[in-house]
Amino acid sequence: MTELLDVEALRAKFLNTVFDEKQFELTAEDMSNYAIACGELATRYTDPNDPDFQAPPTMPTCIQPKKRMPKGFPKIAGLGMDAGKAVQSYKPIRPGVKLTGKTHMHDIYTKTGRSGRMVFFVNRMDIFDSDGEQVAWADTSIVIRERPKE
Repeated sequence: MTELLDVEALRAKFLNTVFDEKQFELTAEDMSNYAIACGELATRYTDPNDPDFQAPPTMPTCIQPKKRMPKGFPKIAGLGMDAGKAVQSYKPIRPGVKLTGKTHMHDIYTKTGRSGRMVFFVNRMDIFDSDGEQVAWADTSIVIRERPKE
């Protein structure tokens, strides 16, 4: 049987270093369509004519970086799956504001289940407005159930 992934070595090498930067701008239509698709009813999220119109707080979870993993990150044998999203909003995101997303690997950890060890990778995109002020962060978690070769 081959050795399991050295999670501590990966943490030491890859955590908290920005590996992707992306500029983007959300339109009022994007924000409204997203809110409606999520079942939102508040007009500050669904109606661009509302004086407090803004992106729903969960919208940053749908913004994807250009790169999924840092350069040099090893290929891992196993079944990879989406393990969830998390978001923290600090201030409203308004349409037409130029935003910058900076992505880093935020955490790597393991859990053991009935089918064996699972390794979780959490990538965090910190989102900043054109003044450099952080407006939100969004985490994307991926889990891989390791398949050691016999």
